[in-house]
Amino acid sequence: ELPLSLGIVDAFEKEGLRIFGPRKSSAWIESSKVRAKQFMSDHHIPTARSKSFDQVGEALEYASRHPLPLVIKADGLAAGKGVIIAQNVEETRQAILQIMEKRVFGSAGDQIVIEEFLTGQEATVMVFADGQEFREMPASQDHKRVEDGDQGANTGGMGAYAPAPVVNRGIREQVLQKIIQPTLKGLAEQDDPYQGILYFGLMISPEGPRVLEFNCRFGDPEAQVILPLLDSDLVDIFEAVVERRLDQAPVRWKEGSTICVVLTSGGYPGPYPRGIPIQGLEKDPDLDSVILFHAGTAQREDSVVTDGGRVLGVTALGTDLKEARQLAYQEIEGIHFDGMHYRKDIGVRALPD
Repeated sequence: ELPLSLGIVDAFEKEGLRIFGPRKSSAWIESSKVRAKQFMSDHHIPTARSKSFDQVGEALEYASRHPLPLVIKADGLAAGKGVIIAQNVEETRQAILQIMEKRVFGSAGDQIVIEEFLTGQEATVMVFADGQEFREMPASQDHKRVEDGDQGANTGGMGAYAPAPVVNRGIREQVLQKIIQPTLKGLAEQDDPYQGILYFGLMISPEGPRVLEFNCRFGDPEAQVILPLLDSDLVDIFEAVVERRLDQAPVRWKEGSTICVVLTSGGYPGPYPRGIPIQGLEKDPDLDSVILFHAGTAQREDSVVTDGGRVLGVTALGTDLKEARQLAYQEIEGIHFDGMHYRKDIGVRALPD
């Protein structure tokens, strides 16, 4: 998201080079939560009630008058960690001070958004968009909290699965009519039709779907469960988007389900060690239904070591979610590094009773 928000697409196009993604004038939809909230208000796109602030005192005063919990968001890019759910008065105060005074997210905290806490299940719907046409991807569900049962700190994502049954036919129709279409129409009205991938982070609340966030690119780990389901050539789709002929490109999806379980370094999303050797990466070459996505890893002579918070994404494709989960967790049993942590409940809520 950072290169897109800084204008990498504009730079390539200026040199006559082909590139897939939105221009800087569209990438703000992820890089500024304040502007995104105003955009949703202007175009009547359902989202949580909120208010934006650039002064600490005003933010603290506003928060003191509203029921808890509250969601505190840094305006700018914060690597997926700029959202704090404050459960009590002191947590709310600390969240505002950490972002705006202590600058834990740097200039991303110049402004904050304080919004109501929505209940329901989170889900993600992404689309390919060429400025005129769009094509949906299967819905997925990310797991943001670091511990089982959606407990602990927010992270960049501990795992995901697709398709997400919470986005049923009725919900999908609402998402299309009330969220996706008005968003793309509103962006087009700003004289810069959106080209690339647009990510809709949603809360499926009792009142219907609400937008939590936009991303101007694939989600992580959502991409790890969506792309294995794609039955068309991704490069063909990218080229069709760049040439604004998405209506002529086949976008087909496989049957089945996918799951990705993220293995993290001990201590993540806080401080964590690096350089720890990883064992068990020798995957069965005949087992093409399991994919190991390297994230925070590095090569050290003859071994692979940890080099980040989210180290590996273990993704499996199955005929259904139960089979995919079994394959993924079976693969994880053979992988080890000191301090390795992962959630044991990815996808559990979508299993049949």
